[in-house]
Amino acid sequence: MSEITSVEQLEALYGLPGEASTVKELDHVIPEYAAFIEASPFVALATSGPEGLDCSPRGDLAGFVRIHDPKTLMMPDRRGNNRADSLKNIIRDSRVGLLFLVPGSGTTLRVNGRARISTDAALCASFTVEGKPARSVTVVDVDSVYFQCARAIVRSELWNPAKHVDPKSLPTPGKILEVTSRKNIDGEAYDKEWPERAKKTMW
Repeated sequence: MSEITSVEQLEALYGLPGEASTVKELDHVIPEYAAFIEASPFVALATSGPEGLDCSPRGDLAGFVRIHDPKTLMMPDRRGNNRADSLKNIIRDSRVGLLFLVPGSGTTLRVNGRARISTDAALCASFTVEGKPARSVTVVDVDSVYFQCARAIVRSELWNPAKHVDPKSLPTPGKILEVTSRKNIDGEAYDKEWPERAKKTMW
């Protein structure tokens, strides 16, 4: 199998990026980029730590990532499974990557920077939803921000309802847990109890 092992080989195959691919990258958030952050209810957060890489979904009400200033973003962390993989990584390696998606839009927004975790009571309270403050707030110092063109979204037809997969055709979380736990977890019971459990821990 042929492999590319150098940047020179890669550039020979793909060529160099055009002006539109480079001029879009800035070191701060401009109003045009802010519009995507404010409209996005979903972010993929990439981190790195001693155990390896992690990419974690973050979702909340649209605009849940706050633009504190053009160089600073703030993202609340809410109740979850308590693995805290991303937060553990940030403590040990502050580098992060964020990918913002906006339902219905093919354009995504990428932000790279360095993060820290704040438990300031007033700051966490400012992200209160349904009477519950954020457990912590991830503060991101922006190094670079740029939009990603719509090719991937268009190719995948991500927002096309006709292409949506019926969840019933996929293994349920309970079924997966039953297999991975070697039946120590009752998958059917887990799935049955999950909706009520999720309501209690949503925020």
